[in-house]
Amino acid sequence: MTATTSISREQEPKGVRLVASPFLAQYLLLRPGRATGVRIPEVRYEELRTAGAEERPVPAWMVDAASKAWGVALPSVPVGDVVLVRERSQYGYGKASWEINLGCDYDCEFCYLGEKRFEGLNWDGKKQLLEVLRDAGVLWLQITGGEALIDREFGAAYEYAHRLGMMVQVSSNGSSLRKRPIRDLFTRHRPYRLTLSVYGATAETYEKVTRNRGAFGRFVQGLDVAREDQLPVRLNVIVSDDNAHEVSEMVALCQSYGFPHQVFTNMSPTIDGEANPLATQAESHIKARRVFTGCNAGHTFFHVNPHGIASICKVGRDPSVNLVTEGVAALPRLGVIAESLQLRTGGCSGCTIAGTCRTCRPLAKLYQEAGDRRDLYCQHGGYGS
Repeated sequence: MTATTSISREQEPKGVRLVASPFLAQYLLLRPGRATGVRIPEVRYEELRTAGAEERPVPAWMVDAASKAWGVALPSVPVGDVVLVRERSQYGYGKASWEINLGCDYDCEFCYLGEKRFEGLNWDGKKQLLEVLRDAGVLWLQITGGEALIDREFGAAYEYAHRLGMMVQVSSNGSSLRKRPIRDLFTRHRPYRLTLSVYGATAETYEKVTRNRGAFGRFVQGLDVAREDQLPVRLNVIVSDDNAHEVSEMVALCQSYGFPHQVFTNMSPTIDGEANPLATQAESHIKARRVFTGCNAGHTFFHVNPHGIASICKVGRDPSVNLVTEGVAALPRLGVIAESLQLRTGGCSGCTIAGTCRTCRPLAKLYQEAGDRRDLYCQHGGYGS
């Protein structure tokens, strides 16, 4: 974070503690940084909109709801001092993920991003993009990378997303959590979720995987800080051929901190269809994916890269739309793109078991571009049959 782009506490809306927002076909009352929320009927949402405009006091039902959901006592003040009421959006998106930058302080061989360049929008562009996401209806926003926390404007972007009434999730390698500016930031604005990757249970293994000397010590310091500050952490154990011998120890590390965890064993090609990550897989740990039954990519959620280019998801990146030059009005095209990308064409033409396929079409296309390791994604190839 820099002094020129960080948003000062004096600039933050005073007294805003809750968010009332449409979410798809629902209306929610949320407390940023907390997993629990309250579903409210449309009439209550409209009541809050009107009360805010007329500077009426917090209604009794909201005082009761906040007490039950979060154990907080709302003061007898105008609604606008306590809750940010988000407007409806005609676009119908509820979630989005945003790669704030592809740059990273680690150099893992299996990274799906391929070449990790430090480039993207300047602060004005980031601010404009966040406003587009708000106008699209995005309530839950995942900020990721590269390594999100080392972007020079991460702090300003994170705070601005909170000011716009978003529930912000951050994905990180945890190397910067120990730093005081980041720690203070997450104290002021608690993340909805903080997802950290685990690459080893010992310094030797962790630093071999990340190719970063001293990285394990910084990671453990970050875990210590997260536990001390009671951050809502979820850990992803990433299994490769270099750390597969420590899977049990990595799981034990997660359990020792009391954080929930998931184990990921399947590598994917890079977003450009390069096969390099596939060579790092621990073959004995590969698991069959669940049957793919479709998803709402491009319809209710989407992905944005560091340049403000939106695609249906992190995998299906082409075709895309430019949110910086075209604005929120470009988003409806993603629905049509999503439908076209989910068709089983190309290398999957003539498939007789498409109904039990475990791989979405955009991911299958990346595998095909990476050399068609059919055993990794297709039952016809023998894997998972």
